[in-house]
Amino acid sequence: DHFGKKRLDLAGPLLASLFRTLFTRVTKDLQRYVQRCVETNREIYLNIGIKASTLTGGLKYALATGNWGEQKKAASAKAGVSQVLSRYTLASSLSHLRRTNTPIGRDGKIAKPRQLHNTHWGLVCPAETPEGQACGLVKNLALMCYITVGTPAEPIVDFMIQRNMEVLEEFEPQVTPNATKVFVNGVWVGIHRDPSHLVTTMQNLRRRNMISHEVSLIRDIREREFKIFTDTGRVCRPLFVIDNDPKSENSGGLVLNKDHIRKLESDKDLPTDLGPEERREQYFGWDGLVRSGAVEYVDAEEEETIMIVMTPEDLEISRQLQAGYALPEDETSDPNKRVR
Repeated sequence: DHFGKKRLDLAGPLLASLFRTLFTRVTKDLQRYVQRCVETNREIYLNIGIKASTLTGGLKYALATGNWGEQKKAASAKAGVSQVLSRYTLASSLSHLRRTNTPIGRDGKIAKPRQLHNTHWGLVCPAETPEGQACGLVKNLALMCYITVGTPAEPIVDFMIQRNMEVLEEFEPQVTPNATKVFVNGVWVGIHRDPSHLVTTMQNLRRRNMISHEVSLIRDIREREFKIFTDTGRVCRPLFVIDNDPKSENSGGLVLNKDHIRKLESDKDLPTDLGPEERREQYFGWDGLVRSGAVEYVDAEEEETIMIVMTPEDLEISRQLQAGYALPEDETSDPNKRVR
């Protein structure tokens, strides 16, 4: 299935939703207790009113049995959410930690959700899946893939309003029928008359670490839509950024340069007795590459709207084509090889 619209439920959101339901039950119990005390004119004791055992017992039950939900509604709860971590070998432990499950009934012979999709490239392992009923439904994440934690969308909406985005309330379709719609997490927030400038600005902000590297920017030119996603659970993969600024000396080349390589090499010389805060400040590492805009996280939906170069040779050919050179004629080439 298409991975762009899929969202993964990780431990954080699952525990948060479970805690929310249990906490609601605690507050309702407290409300009833206070009401009873007021009606019978008794003194209110919070240690009696707030039943901490509801929270503790509910969390323990869910983690022990794997039935994710309240104990009373065990029939409607999701089964097998928490499992005992496999410790046969290091490889099996890592594999178990990165396992994902598709909540579809195992009984029907549905082929489509089990098959590999083009959007799985770089996000899930194409080979590692169990045999039998769960084949293709239980997948394993790729080594480099990353799952978004989620960031607030309000600052982005405010920024776009300052950058001439017209709010939906003020939009008149008769005046600007060709304006581009702007969606944030699936909600239509406004329209913009100069979408290419807005998209470029947002991409530059992401590469300069002004907005979170998790934010996904999708421009659909044909449908005249600009979609921004900041929600949790999207599966992303890292890609090297190419400098597409025609005024730049490095136009058509990677943003990654020798300065970045030197900084990465200097990480080895950091003193071992540094405190965690100092180490975080001085250590460049992978986060440094993401912060400096040399590497960018792209999810399956954004991947469909961008041009990705597969090999360094392709990058050189695309640079030559931009400069106006003709492609070299290769007489011996195989006609069935990949189309460039």
